[in-house]
Amino acid sequence: MAKQLTAEQKTISELLSKRGVKFLIPDYQRPYSWEREQCETLWDDITAFAFPFDHEFNSNNDQYFLGTILTFQNDSYQHEVIDGQQRLITFLLMLRAFYQAAEKTEFLNKESVLSSIGQCIWHTDEFRNVDKTSLKLNSEVASDEDIAEFQNILEKGEATKGNKSNYAVNYCLFQNWIKDFKEKHPSEFSYLPMRILNNCILLPIDVDSQNTALRIFTTLNDRGMPLTDSDIFRAQLYKLFKQDGRQSKELFVKRWKALAELCEKNFHPRKGTPLDDLFRRYMYYAKTRRAVERKERISDTFSDQRDFYAENNYELLRDKEVYKDLETLAQFWDEVANRNNRFPPNVLRRLYMLSYSPYSSWSYVVSLYFMSWREIDEEYFCQFLDKIMALILMNALLDSGKQNIRRLFVMEFKNIYNGEPVKFEQYLQKESLIRSRLREMKFSNNKPITRAMLAWWTFRDPSQELPPLGTYLHIEHIYAKKRHEFESLRNPDALEFLGNKTLLEEGINIRAADYRFEDKKKYYLGWQPLGKGKKYQPATFNLELRSLAETHDDFTEEDISARNEKIFDAFIEYLREQGLLL
Repeated sequence: MAKQLTAEQKTISELLSKRGVKFLIPDYQRPYSWEREQCETLWDDITAFAFPFDHEFNSNNDQYFLGTILTFQNDSYQHEVIDGQQRLITFLLMLRAFYQAAEKTEFLNKESVLSSIGQCIWHTDEFRNVDKTSLKLNSEVASDEDIAEFQNILEKGEATKGNKSNYAVNYCLFQNWIKDFKEKHPSEFSYLPMRILNNCILLPIDVDSQNTALRIFTTLNDRGMPLTDSDIFRAQLYKLFKQDGRQSKELFVKRWKALAELCEKNFHPRKGTPLDDLFRRYMYYAKTRRAVERKERISDTFSDQRDFYAENNYELLRDKEVYKDLETLAQFWDEVANRNNRFPPNVLRRLYMLSYSPYSSWSYVVSLYFMSWREIDEEYFCQFLDKIMALILMNALLDSGKQNIRRLFVMEFKNIYNGEPVKFEQYLQKESLIRSRLREMKFSNNKPITRAMLAWWTFRDPSQELPPLGTYLHIEHIYAKKRHEFESLRNPDALEFLGNKTLLEEGINIRAADYRFEDKKKYYLGWQPLGKGKKYQPATFNLELRSLAETHDDFTEEDISARNEKIFDAFIEYLREQGLLL
């Protein structure tokens, strides 16, 4: 069996000066991002280690540990750097600055110092002569516009005048610090680079594959910004466009930036980045399409999305149509978020209701529907959205869990893809069970089911308009908590009944807090504060609350119970309409 992992601590010299070794910063990595603060900390720590105040430096025993370098050997026999690229690049910039300074200075053992440094930066022949056109490290980072500056610095020892890249700025910092050290400690100048090379320790971890390296990186890395799935996918797509030349490559970078901005604006996943979420939404469509084309069964246990896209050497991401699909899907969700007029009000209301879902999987199912058909048929789409909303609410009410709801959705994927009605026949429930669960459930504010049920109840009304974009809705106690302290309910649990709760704009919710109903009414209906120049405070968007304020002088415990039963009855009828009751 092949050895999957090797790890043995090495000095910088041992790691970098080995003949024939080639390091590669792969295209899916992020650009070099170290700035003055990190470089200055590293410089101060290393110089303090190399010239300690409290003891004589022992070149045989003193060591300074710098961290790990995680790599795997690719098909071109290059060591792709998964973790440690920032540190590795910084040391090469530092060593190049030492080499430049040493070339211009006369000191004892000069040739030995130059040779030791040079073997870490450039490849050498069998006589250890360096080839300054052949670097030990190459970078293919797709989004790094300054990589040519890094290569220029290593090859020529000069930063382009006026260049403001992190490479150039940090290289100049090291040049200045080295110059200052040399002027203050001329007799010790030659010792510093040698102690860095021979006594600073790294732990290189070399594994057998990219996937192994990425898994280890995810496990070990508890600092900084780990590689995301979309970083890996972007690199594969970048390779595809790079084949068509520079113009195509530059166009890809612009399109990717626009795609990232759309996702960051509209996606807020609980796990991963917004771009990761886009690829996750698309994965359900891609997997369903493939299963239909191959006449295969769709497994209800989906693979990790990184593993899915990596199948057959990222075959899926070698198709430019897939990238167009990703842009189309991101644009669809942007139009949903901005309530584009391509969507009828009935569709927008249902999508808004679903945005309060306890499960994120609803967005994957809607993505599958849209990508399968691209056009929106109002009647059929509304039926579809009602069906999945009803299932989600029932599943959450029964506390069946997110894995169950995903399994139920997966079982209907082919029907969604083929435009056939979804039925969820394997999950039909008895009305008595649902009623019992509604009465047992404690609808506390911190439960996602509470907000989801209130959103459904509020926006099921066709005449109910959506709140303005960007409005955050709070849960309002119609019978105020503070009032309960002075006018106690006979059943204290009624305070947290759904019948006592609704959705209300944040500002009105704050102003109406802890008031009796007769005082709350003016906030619900809109009012003009006393005083010159005071602005009129508009009414709530919530039609039901406005109606209550117009028709009720008070909101009592009897009103809570009656409204509670009204919500329960309506929900049962909704499930019956959607064909989910036995």
